Amino acid sequence: MNQSPYSIRQAVLTDLPILRQFEQGVVEAERPFAAHLRPGPAIYYDIEGLIASADSAVIVIESNSRLIACGFARIDDQKAYYMPAKICYIGLMYVEPEFRGMGLISKVFEALAQWSKNQGVAEYKLDVYAENSSAIKAYEKLGFKASLIEMRLGADSDHP
Repeated sequence: MNQSPYSIRQAVLTDLPILRQFEQGVVEAERPFAAHLRPGPAIYYDIEGLIASADSAVIVIESNSRLIACGFARIDDQKAYYMPAKICYIGLMYVEPEFRGMGLISKVFEALAQWSKNQGVAEYKLDVYAENSSAIKAYEKLGFKASLIEMRLGADSDHP
């Protein structure tokens, strides 16, 4: 019987240093699409809070005791005019560069979706930069579709 070379589990607090490195990997991957990001490290998520909260799950994949991929799911209230009342926000989707293209994001999402369904929530949303075509393609393979585009007009534009 073939045993998987990977194990999938919920993150624990001792994973924080690596998860913070993964977060910076996400920041650096997004930097070319986000001129408004400040230089240097950026903190997108309260990873420790996500690990500790009953309303969220942080999933990691490890290979040979090394973390190689992660993602989180958080149950959020939707705006009052949307249905359903609760939605699962997906974030911190990251795979170490040498392990990309192996379907690991799909495995992370499957685990997050199962956790979310166990919480009674089966609708998902995430944020992705409009020009990040490789991330969009990966999320479309999971079944995501574009819904709302945020538009920006900065002080550096030719318009008032």
